[in-house]
Amino acid sequence: MSPLNLCPLSPRVPFHPVSPLPPWYREGFLWKRGRDNGQFLSRKFVLTEREGALKYFNRNDAKEPKAVMKIEHLNATFQPAKIGHPHGLQVTYLKDNSTRNIFIYHEDGKEIVDWFNALRAARFHYLQVAFPGASDADLVPKLSRNYLKEGYMEKTGPKQTEGFRKRWFTMDDRRLMYFKDPLDAFARGEVFIGSKESGYTVLHGFPPSTQGHHWPHGITIVTPDRKFLFACETESDQREWVAAFQKAVDRPMLPQEYRHFQHSSVVLTETGRAQLRDATWDTAASTRGHRPATRAPPPCENMARARALRLRRGPVHRDCRVTPCSKTAARIYRPHGPRLGAHVRGPAPALVTAAMLDARQGA
Repeated sequence: MSPLNLCPLSPRVPFHPVSPLPPWYREGFLWKRGRDNGQFLSRKFVLTEREGALKYFNRNDAKEPKAVMKIEHLNATFQPAKIGHPHGLQVTYLKDNSTRNIFIYHEDGKEIVDWFNALRAARFHYLQVAFPGASDADLVPKLSRNYLKEGYMEKTGPKQTEGFRKRWFTMDDRRLMYFKDPLDAFARGEVFIGSKESGYTVLHGFPPSTQGHHWPHGITIVTPDRKFLFACETESDQREWVAAFQKAVDRPMLPQEYRHFQHSSVVLTETGRAQLRDATWDTAASTRGHRPATRAPPPCENMARARALRLRRGPVHRDCRVTPCSKTAARIYRPHGPRLGAHVRGPAPALVTAAMLDARQGA
């Protein structure tokens, strides 16, 4: 019998299991439109279900993301015409209870579709956890939503004596948002439209003696707080907008929607953010002998801007707290003491406002 030909035993190699990527993890580069300059730049995006968020980074080596978009409040919809690219995608999320828009695209159509599907998959998993008793058929419509209506209308202010201004409007579920430009990152204002049971009504036309509109076809939305007046260029636009508003008014409100209703019909008015941002900067500049800028300079470009930013952050002093209302109409004063803020006890603030003087007089 011939001896067996046995192969030499190879040394045992320890087994190291490779940990798989977390589910619905995606990473890549997309072209993102800049918030201020409007330029599309390549940015790194990361979608991670472990954190339940979509993040993007300004630099490849950045450790901290520029923005974190929670899947809970995220929506994605294709917008090739608005963005000006056949593979354009608009992503929206809530930031400080205001809608933030991000416009992205990819040269490869399959890549942007894969991103869209990954966002929907992450949303689906979140909804399964948030609504354990709901069926898949109930969750699928909540994965992403298209806007009920978009387009230009004219609007006027709360006093209804201001002139009508042309704005781009977007109807997203119950949020009516208006922008100066369709590609603005933030809305100039957001109007919450509730149900008829909560006192909301949609009417054709304007109230009597309404003036200042350039377009003839009016719409009036009656809310518990005020009336909103809009003007459409054509009758067909008027019909489409009325249908979109009526669809929201006729639908009963969900429990989570009452949180917006209890605060106010107006989530953010056009004068709110603009005055809060510009009034303090311009008044601070004017007291220093500078001409108020039509557009705010970059952060901390000059001392007046830096001081105004400190006022916005408030409180500026333990005895002089500046409220949002007083910041909007802040009047900057130069104190009559030998140095700036000498008549205020404690550390001297950079600037003194009328609200601070009133607080001192009432103390």
